[in-house]
Amino acid sequence: MNYADPGYISILIFSSFLLVLFYIWVMRRRRSLMERFAEKKMIEGIAPHFSVARKILKMVLTGLAFLLCIFALARPQWGFEWQEVKRTGLDILIGIDVSKSMLARDMRPTRLERTKYAVKDLVRKLNGDRIGLIAFAGSSFLQCPLTIDYNGFLLALDDLNTETIPRPGTAISTAIRDAINVLKGADKKFKVFILITDGEELEGDAIEAANEAAQAGIRIYCVGVGTAEGDLIPAIDERGERGYLADKAGQVIKTRLNEDLLKKIAVATGGNYVRATPSDFGLTLLYDKSISKLEKRDIEAKMKKHYQERYQIFLGIAVVFLLLELLISDRKR
Repeated sequence: MNYADPGYISILIFSSFLLVLFYIWVMRRRRSLMERFAEKKMIEGIAPHFSVARKILKMVLTGLAFLLCIFALARPQWGFEWQEVKRTGLDILIGIDVSKSMLARDMRPTRLERTKYAVKDLVRKLNGDRIGLIAFAGSSFLQCPLTIDYNGFLLALDDLNTETIPRPGTAISTAIRDAINVLKGADKKFKVFILITDGEELEGDAIEAANEAAQAGIRIYCVGVGTAEGDLIPAIDERGERGYLADKAGQVIKTRLNEDLLKKIAVATGGNYVRATPSDFGLTLLYDKSISKLEKRDIEAKMKKHYQERYQIFLGIAVVFLLLELLISDRKR
């Protein structure tokens, strides 16, 4: 016998113990009250038709019905049949910008930390989709290959910081081409690349790379992180003092969101663009409105035992016991 909710078995054992104690207390309490009312020898004469045995039988039937209901909640199962279970999903690769500009605080606490929170919210919505992670700055790196091990993916996500890619800069085109290499070979209908960045490309040609992705059947969905007004980039100098990142001429660098580039990348591949805001990052919106609507492929098929539910039997017996309890009288014949 198998139990779908075995936790109720411990409740059943505990309830049985309490029920026995309760019935013992009830019988002793009743006897005590009767003895206060009249002497023991006179009780039978006062109520000659009352049957103690029938009263006990009624209590037992009620108690058994109660315990059978709890046992039914454990959902006992026996007997099974083999069923084929198919798991469907998409291949979703996420590219996260880890350049120094992602330290800007126009998204609290920083652009990068806000991105990581949003990606974790997205992972909670996935059910069967494979997910992978690419980190990019001046170059790119496959931080986590495509997997259904969401906990492993989240560990790789937590490890992301602006030191993950030692080469400075922002090479969006490199990240897109790495995504093409990771997703190649899969059916064109099921490949998604989510690009999360401020869009400040300092090298390469992102539009050309986007066209290559479109030819490979990859849809790119872009999330713009930051504001049009921009913000300064916090940094610590050689003396350990806090300040802001500056160029070679000593001028502080202000990073701004480049929406035009990200929109063009999304349009070139048939994807969508959304700008993150402090109240709504937009990543789950992209998934709900667009990505989750895409056709999914069969990733895995396996045979699984499907046990047959038998709780109905015990509920039926409980109902019979309750009906018997109603039909049995306290009076002797």
